[in-house]
Amino acid sequence: MGFRRSETCATTGLPKSWAGPRGKARSRDRERGTHECVRHVKLWGVPELPDIVVYIEALEKRILGQTLEHVRLASPFLLRSVDPPVSRVEGKTVRELRRIGKRIAIGLDDELWLVLHLMIAGRLHWRPRGAKVSRPRGLAAFDFPNGSLVLTEAGSKRRASLHVVSGEAGLGALDPGGLEVLEADLEEFTKVLTSSNHTLKRALTDPRSFSGIGNAYSDEILFEAQLSPVALTQKLKSEQIARLYEAIRRSLNQWAEKLRREASDDFPEKVTAFREGMAVHGRYHEPCPRCGAKIQRIRYADNETNYCANCQTGGKLLADRALSRLLREDWPRTLDELELLTIKKC
Repeated sequence: MGFRRSETCATTGLPKSWAGPRGKARSRDRERGTHECVRHVKLWGVPELPDIVVYIEALEKRILGQTLEHVRLASPFLLRSVDPPVSRVEGKTVRELRRIGKRIAIGLDDELWLVLHLMIAGRLHWRPRGAKVSRPRGLAAFDFPNGSLVLTEAGSKRRASLHVVSGEAGLGALDPGGLEVLEADLEEFTKVLTSSNHTLKRALTDPRSFSGIGNAYSDEILFEAQLSPVALTQKLKSEQIARLYEAIRRSLNQWAEKLRREASDDFPEKVTAFREGMAVHGRYHEPCPRCGAKIQRIRYADNETNYCANCQTGGKLLADRALSRLLREDWPRTLDELELLTIKKC
């Protein structure tokens, strides 16, 4: 069974089918809590490993070897560091770009680094040199001889952050320390996965355990591995762990390649957690591409997980009192709580 095509909103990147006439939610969407497509910012989702990889590749083509002429900050809430001052990076040449979990690190002369965390609604745009930073969405612009990198953030909450740090020690302080699964073998993966007893959904999205995996791609990974999002990590059989390991590597690589092809030589503009071709994420009540059953969801506080009961949980719907207690004990109440975890696990 193929995926249903739907147009997306130019503002949010979300399916237009989620909003009814004049932006009013239809009954299914009202159940989602979606009232207007353009207002439902929390559904944007934090850019994850495939998105960040493609962002960095696009930036390398444009700013590597270029001089950062000016940094224009339009929001006092963006800059989260004091020393070194942001003025220190002006006039420096970009020498390296690096991914740190879901953060983008831009390395300049004198071991200075600009570290951007886009959080849920922050997005990057490549514009002509000196492009205007329009508030309230515009947060900052980084001016280079060949163009300006503009940072925007939808919504009223200012979650996106910029740190200016010095050297590897400064970078390390912002690194949650999660395992890079694409660079790890099965033994390393197993050790991290089973080091504590959490639900699979929580384990995969904890940045201190695994690097770059968030709410969207964890849904896709678990569907690929045919595993329940609430299965406990220390209860998994070795065959299930191996299946999960391969599903992570396959899903992240395939999505990075897909996004790379979509962007081509352009700068990636339509970065969203809800993409055409996703099997389960954001597809509540739509047919499973594998078995045709309706996609289900688990909602707890501000979190939502999508899954196929037939393919992942033996036909069981995950909605009972025991599950509620488990989620309360194991899952953070918001995506922000997970993203801000930077204390490395021992």
